[in-house]
Amino acid sequence: MSLPRIGVTLGDPGGIGPEIVVKALLRWPELPRAHYVLFGTRELLDREEKALGVSLSASSFVESDTDDRTRFFLQSVPVSLAAVGKGRPSAENGKASFEFFRASVEAARAGRIQALVTAPISKLSWSLGGIDFRGHTEYLETFYPDAIMTFWSEKLVVALFSHHLPLKEALTRIKKDALTKFVRTLGEGVEKARPGIHHYLMSGLNPHAGENGLLGREEIEEITPAVEEVRTTGLDISGPHPPDVVFRLAYGRPRRIVIALYHDQGLSPFKLEAFDSGVNVTLGMPFIRSSPDHGTAFDIAGKNLANPQSMAEAIRLAAELSPSVL
Repeated sequence: MSLPRIGVTLGDPGGIGPEIVVKALLRWPELPRAHYVLFGTRELLDREEKALGVSLSASSFVESDTDDRTRFFLQSVPVSLAAVGKGRPSAENGKASFEFFRASVEAARAGRIQALVTAPISKLSWSLGGIDFRGHTEYLETFYPDAIMTFWSEKLVVALFSHHLPLKEALTRIKKDALTKFVRTLGEGVEKARPGIHHYLMSGLNPHAGENGLLGREEIEEITPAVEEVRTTGLDISGPHPPDVVFRLAYGRPRRIVIALYHDQGLSPFKLEAFDSGVNVTLGMPFIRSSPDHGTAFDIAGKNLANPQSMAEAIRLAAELSPSVL
């Protein structure tokens, strides 16, 4: 019987993506047994392996392969990468990383892979390359409008109500109906990925969660009504909690999930706790997509200094949360 297939993109060629992919997969005895399908170019993979002095021995992707051993395959993506500019954003690298990702999503949607792990991309490189999406999740939302960005570590799980938006715009989206829909979708996604009893902690927006309206009325007019409505459906949810204590209430309790209202409210504490091991997981789709919770790290790209721990954790979690993989 063929092993499950987990897709892995190489990310931005100018960043640490190719390096951490190769390093993480070299730990294959510690990873789930699977056929790992890399999305990139043979030249880019060969270049990275040569720089690191290793080889994954990845063969061309054959969907019908029934080998029951962990194996590596390459799904070549037709892009031109005449010269990889390491350590900086560039239009060429942006176009290449987007095509790697686009091809992998196409494969996941068609069922040719059962889960997807993406190496870091540069939003600036995408912009320079004429790519209109601000990141992986925004592209996925074109197919799955209910896609939700979550972050998982051993001690903390965080879901973002909004993510790659200017703060001023993010604040305008905090409305009762939108919050209600988001929390219901989140509950369905978490239950599908990791069945069991979970408790959701809604963060407030203002200091002290508004202090009964003295420090802002969003909690009274939008957030509390959303929490109360969702609670009537049977979801175990509390809040809004003061933003400066809500993460403490969930820390070390993996069945408690914090709902953060904007990007930095959730990511600042999460990255403090799990910068090298945290995982970004997209829920609300037919397949799980995960990635390291860090970026391209242009400052250390090409120097063999990148830590692959978060990439390895992303691979493990993609398998764990995908019923079709386990």
